Amino acid sequence: MAARSSVPRDVPWPLLLGLGAAAVLAAVVLLATRDAPRAGRAQGRGFEATRPGSAASAAEPPRGMVWIPGGEFSMGCDDPRGRPFGGNDPMPDGRPVHRVHVDGFWMDTTEVTNDQFATFAAATGYVTVAETPPRAEDFPEAPAENLVAGSIVFAPPEGPVSLDNHYQWWTYVPGACWRSPTGPDSSIEGHGGDPVVQIAYDDAVAFATWAGKRLPTEAEWEFAARGGMTGSMYPWGDEFHPEGREMANIWQGPFPANNTAADGFVFAAPVATFPANPYGLYDMSGNVWEWCSDWYRPDTYARDARRSAQPLRNPQGPDTSHDPQEPGQAKRALRGGSFLCTDQYCSRYIVGTRGKGEVSSGANHIGFRCVRSPE
Repeated sequence: MAARSSVPRDVPWPLLLGLGAAAVLAAVVLLATRDAPRAGRAQGRGFEATRPGSAASAAEPPRGMVWIPGGEFSMGCDDPRGRPFGGNDPMPDGRPVHRVHVDGFWMDTTEVTNDQFATFAAATGYVTVAETPPRAEDFPEAPAENLVAGSIVFAPPEGPVSLDNHYQWWTYVPGACWRSPTGPDSSIEGHGGDPVVQIAYDDAVAFATWAGKRLPTEAEWEFAARGGMTGSMYPWGDEFHPEGREMANIWQGPFPANNTAADGFVFAAPVATFPANPYGLYDMSGNVWEWCSDWYRPDTYARDARRSAQPLRNPQGPDTSHDPQEPGQAKRALRGGSFLCTDQYCSRYIVGTRGKGEVSSGANHIGFRCVRSPE
């Protein structure tokens, strides 16, 4: 198992195993027009018209899934700075915007819920990464009493803090896991319809395999999130609050100390609380981050562009992971942002932006949804 000393970027966490600062550095993704644009309407530089494939599958829809027609689209994002709610990150790993074709597939309409994951765990006896104590061989310098199962939890400071040190709002909590998302005193009782969190990459793969599904590629995820539209900033269009409506569960108020919960939620919301995109998919922006199958590299799109001028067909991502900020950590792509995203710190609720997560790390803002290829 990979050393559990890292999490997605913009949200590191102290493992508290007595390993020293260098060994516990983490990188958590998050962490860091009134009318919806129609298909074929180009937004920004480099975006060409989306050309959806077949409108429907002849097969009976699997329960809880919708058909995503596939087709050709422009993948990636422009620099969102200077646009309303665009944040202060240029998002360079989302460029160049490039053409991609994906075949049609089925996708879960919502993130996997606590109830669904509980059914899986009861049927298989599966134990998640967060429920498994760290191994002494992975942390030879850690005192034995510190080798306890747990995970990363958002812990807001009491007042304003500088945003250049994420250790001020993330902590490693013994006993935190999917059953107790913020620690032993928490519970998912009464929250069966919330997205399951504290899920490491292997946990998501295990559930998907059991369900006869798989995790989406980044290309599949983004095509689905765009809902047939061309280059829109959000899964619902280009206006952040169309007609004054809250469209996604993100952070409101001064980050990270005071979430005003103007959208009704401080933490994760029950799935499908906010409007679906044109393909019938909920929470493709905000709520919880979602694992994708691709290894993460910040230069993936640049490498792809050098490789071929033709549209990529069903790209699976790079063969290996590389994050210059943490070269030794294996990371997979994360998409969609979470309830902690804000234009003050992490505006990755914007479609086309990318996140990353160390594969053996979960947090209370990381979940997933599944896809299935047609038979």
